[in-house]
Amino acid sequence: MSNLPSSPVSRNPSNPPSERELIARSIAAQHFAGPNQDQFEQLVHTLLRLHRDGNDRGDIKLLSRALGELRYAFKVFNPFSATRKISIFGSSRTKPEHPDYIAAMEYAKRMCAAGWMVITGAGDGIMKAGHGGAGREASFGVAIRLPFEQATNDIIADDDKLVNFNYFFTRKLMFIKEASAVALFPGGFGTQDELFETLTLIQTGKAQIVPVVMVEHANGRYWKEWQDYVDDHLLKTGMISGDDEHLYLITDDIQEAVDEVLRFYRVHHSHRYVGKDLVMRLETKLSPTALQKLNDEFANSLLVSGKIEACEALPEEDGEFAEKPRLRFHFNKRNFGLLRKFIDRVNESA
Repeated sequence: MSNLPSSPVSRNPSNPPSERELIARSIAAQHFAGPNQDQFEQLVHTLLRLHRDGNDRGDIKLLSRALGELRYAFKVFNPFSATRKISIFGSSRTKPEHPDYIAAMEYAKRMCAAGWMVITGAGDGIMKAGHGGAGREASFGVAIRLPFEQATNDIIADDDKLVNFNYFFTRKLMFIKEASAVALFPGGFGTQDELFETLTLIQTGKAQIVPVVMVEHANGRYWKEWQDYVDDHLLKTGMISGDDEHLYLITDDIQEAVDEVLRFYRVHHSHRYVGKDLVMRLETKLSPTALQKLNDEFANSLLVSGKIEACEALPEEDGEFAEKPRLRFHFNKRNFGLLRKFIDRVNESA
């Protein structure tokens, strides 16, 4: 902040510029002016507050390193923002001859054939199977530095789309932020952690609803027994609702797992909030009959007020996917499992 530009504003000593004015002038002088200038100003303001708070060096190093990791990850993923990606999780210890490894490799191959890219943790086991099925060109590696883990697998090693993280939380953020779908194969603590965090983020509205598929080899029991646990200890005790089970699919059929993901984007494209309303972008416009059916089934249980309406792009969306038709409605921001069911109905409507 020592190279602040001179300005005719607030030259009067009795009326000195505020800290925010100084930050705004500095940001503009550094050629950050534009649609994101306000966010750069907020970042600098936060850093100044951090300095004044007197945090110890360890806290500051953590924040600095995390911000650096995310900046680099954004840079790696940005050129591929138009291509949908699926995050694949599973054990790093699964051997190449294991049926789950073979299933993961085939699944990634089919998703790649459908035009998708694959994100995995860059290690061996299911992660390498995902890279092997998709191929190096269609793969991202999101690695974590651990003292006891093996090196990055030889498919993604030294690729420009490999990102190494020091922190699990920054790595997890990229797994979820960049994924339009999530697939999980049997694994250990890490796989279960990713599964429950993904479901929690979707269930609470902290992440976009995306298809979540849990896959294993034919006649496997891993996910079936996981479902037994969920039913007996979460659903029956009221810790989750029955609608929450709409948030995922368990299958031992690879093509069913592929179809589940592709079907989710058959008509539904994406969604975001604009004011109090949820705005859902569509690949094709729904008929008045289809729209009425959606209102009949969901308006009373999913909406705070009003009804589900067709609309065009809203000014607040800043031209994002402006060509796509929309639905808008006052969603209650509570029943995300039911919202997932609503999306399924939308995809069946065309």
